[in-house]
Amino acid sequence: MKKYIDNFIIAEKRVCSSQYFVLVLKHPSKLPQVLPGQFVEVEVKGNKDVYLRRPISVHDVDVENNTLSLLVQIVGKGTTTLSMLKEGDSLSLVYPLGKGFSVEGENPLLVGGGCGLAPLLYAARCYSQKGVRPDVLLGGRTADLIPIKDEFKPFANVFFATEDGSLGEKGLVTQHPVFLSSHDRIVACGPNPMMKAVARYANEKDIACEVSLENSMACGIGACLCCVADTDKGHKCVCKEGPVFDAKDLTKWSQN
Repeated sequence: MKKYIDNFIIAEKRVCSSQYFVLVLKHPSKLPQVLPGQFVEVEVKGNKDVYLRRPISVHDVDVENNTLSLLVQIVGKGTTTLSMLKEGDSLSLVYPLGKGFSVEGENPLLVGGGCGLAPLLYAARCYSQKGVRPDVLLGGRTADLIPIKDEFKPFANVFFATEDGSLGEKGLVTQHPVFLSSHDRIVACGPNPMMKAVARYANEKDIACEVSLENSMACGIGACLCCVADTDKGHKCVCKEGPVFDAKDLTKWSQN
């Protein structure tokens, strides 16, 4: 896919919690095609300690309103600087980057943990546009650590799991009863232990499974090699040949 560098205008900023916020970005003309699971590299201005762009998953794309949304977790200097942006400010993106989800299957289950749920909203929207209403399972240690909850409802059947029982079922996501339903595809994004557990389950049940890795990515185009993952097919740049991988190609990864 062709890559672009464009300046977007922040049309809306929504604060989800002390750790998370959503930026709804208006494209200057017509948005090119963006696939669910792809990401962008965001320029961070105004902080002399931040030199590199920051990789952030595409949270949602609204073609009718010509907007692209990012769900951002405040974890360091770069994202802290981004959290200070206001509606009307400009933001430079390199996009769309990486390999996205295949959006296949008639009864999919989308599993997200923490900020890993970010790309699943657009994936759910794309499934809905194909006439498929997926199951979506969102997990976290507590309800406060699940940054969005209602946004999935127009597109999916939504379930929750929290380790303290503050929302949905108490326990890990892989212990949720939704896994007892019949699914023909599983998509997962979140902490590595969660994705590895989901991948093992999918392998045991012979269910097609895609996972989105969250390795550190600096350049976004496979040049710096800082995001390399050890797969069954050799070393792969997560930013270019991922971040979405077939779980069957990641048995080396899942054994770490």
